[in-house]
Amino acid sequence: MTSSAGGNPHRATAHFADATRAAAGATPLLAVEHLTMRFGGLTAIDDLSFFANRGEITALIGPNGAGKTTVFNCITGFYKPTSGRIALAHAPHASPADLARLTLGGQRWRDGKTGGLYLLERMPDYEIAAKARVARTFQNIRLFTGMTVLENLVVAQHNTLMRASGWSILGLIGAPAYRKAERAAIEKARYWLEQTNLLGRADDPAGDLPYGDQRRLEIARAMCTDPVLLCLDEPAAGLNPRESADLNTLLRRIRKDHATSILLIEHDMSVVMEISDRVVVLEHGAKISDGTPEFIRNDPAVVAAYLGVEEDEEAAAEAEIADLSGARGVDGANGMQGNGGGR
Repeated sequence: MTSSAGGNPHRATAHFADATRAAAGATPLLAVEHLTMRFGGLTAIDDLSFFANRGEITALIGPNGAGKTTVFNCITGFYKPTSGRIALAHAPHASPADLARLTLGGQRWRDGKTGGLYLLERMPDYEIAAKARVARTFQNIRLFTGMTVLENLVVAQHNTLMRASGWSILGLIGAPAYRKAERAAIEKARYWLEQTNLLGRADDPAGDLPYGDQRRLEIARAMCTDPVLLCLDEPAAGLNPRESADLNTLLRRIRKDHATSILLIEHDMSVVMEISDRVVVLEHGAKISDGTPEFIRNDPAVVAAYLGVEEDEEAAAEAEIADLSGARGVDGANGMQGNGGGR
């Protein structure tokens, strides 16, 4: 991978090909390949690889300090990784060969007829948001608290409005093209306020909203940028059970109705297990498990990471699970024989 992050393009391309086969021939939307992030002598992310399929909700979980937010910061351009590749494919059938050519050619992205292909580790953060169409929210809410709720969503569309204004002149004279774009921006803002049950607070200052409403407003603001990938950093933090249930409904609707894939960091396991299609587990910057929620729930390595089980206890737990599985198999066989004898 000849990139600003350095590395081996053939090893990363092989991972991309494996992810494509796992997704039944469809290119994964996001492929994080051999990602490493060091801060001086501290390795925050250590050779991490995972993928997120288009049209799915992928959760990134792990104990505090596992490196989850650092991964988000690398994906969204806040950090430049020490090594590794972060590929985003708008096109559903981009090939590993396409990605290899882009990597070896030293480019940041390539536009195609069916969608673009982007190497996020090479792109500045503003290009990742505007061109690759990756949006994010933060652990700590970052709204414009002095603006109204509606204005927070309109300002998220500033790229579109600035182009329509001719970079200020057409906006100053109130040109028809700018007025049309402004009406469309307000209409989109009102749509997302309706989707998040905030339309009745449109003219209130964003800082006056309750905590749960501010969380939903952040998601609405991100969706006003029309992302293909929405990165949510602990969206359920501080929410009560009813608000968490409402959040689950909203995220499912975003995935289903707006062709937006979701990558989320979350500590609320009820949210993760209910809405995720895939879960990636980190510990000390390295991946320890990756699979469906059901697989993750029963993985002894994940239980050990969360509960602090020692390695010998983890091995004992794995042996116990294997014994139980074997016992079930024997019981099932005996039951079948018994049923057969009674017929």
